[in-house]
Amino acid sequence: MSSNANDDQARPLSDIRRRRYRSGLNAEMVVAAVYMALGHRILGRRFKTPVGEIDLIAIKGRRVAFVEVKRRASSEEAEDAITLTMRRRVRRAADLWLARNPQYQSHDVGFDLVFVLPWRFPIVMRDAL
Repeated sequence: MSSNANDDQARPLSDIRRRRYRSGLNAEMVVAAVYMALGHRILGRRFKTPVGEIDLIAIKGRRVAFVEVKRRASSEEAEDAITLTMRRRVRRAADLWLARNPQYQSHDVGFDLVFVLPWRFPIVMRDAL
């Protein structure tokens, strides 16, 4: 069975949302595994706040990384998903996380972006947000 835009139009909305949700979870699990393989410890996943959500929070040494994961069909689509509003939401959510976790307030803070594209290793961009 093919998965393209026409297939999405024929499916009930709940099926589409469920599939996208699972796809996003899978992408975040892959990125968490990549970060762990690179020596990071995962401090949080899908940290939700009233002001926004952070996909992953990872630490390595004295650097806490707030990671936004974008799973898309192409790099162009992933880049298009990075909006000023999204950046602001992630930063506000990070500020809230840091306020709730004062032991990390003296750490260096980074905002990483990771693109998960079909049949490619995730593209990790440090301090890209």
